[in-house]
Amino acid sequence: MNKLYFYYGAMGSSKTAQALMCRFNYMQKGFNVFLFKPVIDRRTVKDGKAIVGSRIGLSAKAIEFDALDDFKTLANLYKIDQNFERNVIIIDECQFLTRSQVEGLKLLSFHLPVLCYGLLTNYKTELFEGSKRLVEIADKIQEIKSVCDCGRKATVNARIVNGKIAQSGEEILIGDSEYKSMCYKCYLKKLQTNEDINKPNDVTIF
Repeated sequence: MNKLYFYYGAMGSSKTAQALMCRFNYMQKGFNVFLFKPVIDRRTVKDGKAIVGSRIGLSAKAIEFDALDDFKTLANLYKIDQNFERNVIIIDECQFLTRSQVEGLKLLSFHLPVLCYGLLTNYKTELFEGSKRLVEIADKIQEIKSVCDCGRKATVNARIVNGKIAQSGEEILIGDSEYKSMCYKCYLKKLQTNEDINKPNDVTIF
């Protein structure tokens, strides 16, 4: 069904892997899948070409976009709008979309499925611009769950600097080892006690 979907989860929750598996499933059924990723995420590039890659080894070529791109224009450029009924758009790292880009994708979703995968909040537990707008206007929102070291559900993408949780800095810092997904309880404890992130949480703060 033609809808705007938002699948979110903490870092390491298999968001990209699920996006790539979704792509494979659509392609098996004969659909044309247009996989997009933000140009600021240069972690996976092969032979100068943009790649969406997951930690479990899945990967696929992608179309890059930046904050100035308009998805109506991109749909025309890549001829997505010429055969809506057999086309699908998948966005990886959708938290980096702008508000207007999300609104453009909403309009495209009247004609074809648009599936967005990404983070909900930044390292300060605040909504990204793109994620906020997706929460507001997506037709379906679904959490992709992952776990904290303690076993609770991970909801926080903590940024780690010198083994401690960072409390300031730029909103966007692309990376993997610089972050750790945690439950909010463990996040608060490490933040309030300024403990090393690798020290086991054996004392509750509540």
